[in-house]
Amino acid sequence: MRKSILILGSTLLMTVTLFSSCQSSAKKVENAEAKVQEAKKDLSDSKTDLYYAKQDSISDYQQFKKEAEIKIMAREKSISEFKSRIAKEKKEVKDDYEKKLVELENKNSDFKKKLADLKDDGQDKWIAFKVEFDRDMDELGKAFKDLTVNNAH
Repeated sequence: MRKSILILGSTLLMTVTLFSSCQSSAKKVENAEAKVQEAKKDLSDSKTDLYYAKQDSISDYQQFKKEAEIKIMAREKSISEFKSRIAKEKKEVKDDYEKKLVELENKNSDFKKKLADLKDDGQDKWIAFKVEFDRDMDELGKAFKDLTVNNAH
């Protein structure tokens, strides 16, 4: 008796499980259509996010380029002003400063060229370029400052 109740209960449980897990074809189609709609929405959202990310990147690039060009022009002006100041120096001192100024001018020109040659090679390369460019510009600024401070003494 106990065995028959156990068998009957197991059979009943399997039958209930089988019927509850079966879905009609219409229900399966409906679920599939809902998943397709959700996937389309996710794709649309992703495209929108990508568009805005590109716009931010372009804006960031343009802002960076504008600021870098301003720094380069300011440095060109400072070099020109410094040349005017050292024109009154003794020849040997003046020659030394002029050599250093030529080096600084060449580096400044190199930065100008790097900036002009910059292409859209992806976000990672852009970030690497930006970090390296900023670091090199800071070093050039320090070198110029050291040169001009030494002249002030």
